[in-house]
Amino acid sequence: MAKNPGDLQAVDRPTAKSPEAYRTIREVADKLDVPQHVLRFWETKFTQIKPLKRGGGRRYYRPEDIELLRAIRRLLYDEGYTIRGVQKLMRGSGAKIVNIAGRGAPPARSGGEDMPPGEGGLGLSAEARGRLQNLMSELTTLRDMLRGRI
Repeated sequence: MAKNPGDLQAVDRPTAKSPEAYRTIREVADKLDVPQHVLRFWETKFTQIKPLKRGGGRRYYRPEDIELLRAIRRLLYDEGYTIRGVQKLMRGSGAKIVNIAGRGAPPARSGGEDMPPGEGGLGLSAEARGRLQNLMSELTTLRDMLRGRI
């Protein structure tokens, strides 16, 4: 019994999932543009990430899990936080701060005050940024000098 090509197209056409639907680790990794192993690693570092696990250990992420992961990704990759820094933010203000960061708003300090503009989420004063820029300049000069000798 041969299938006609029209039937195959209907079967192969992907169906759109509801926004409330659970997502597999592959779908989440693709959506956030991170490898699947990174998501599994983040689960070990952030206890707030709790996907449902079915038989065989398959992970299914709820929409709130995805929002949390999106916020963690933004803080780590875009804002320059370390894993320890994000953990500290989450301990200080709970997952709420991370959810705010996931929507693009700058995270607040644990004391509740907003960060001064231009700090990029790192929490550095202008003086500290200046010292780091000077140090970076010196290190770059030293690197260039060493490369010239080799």
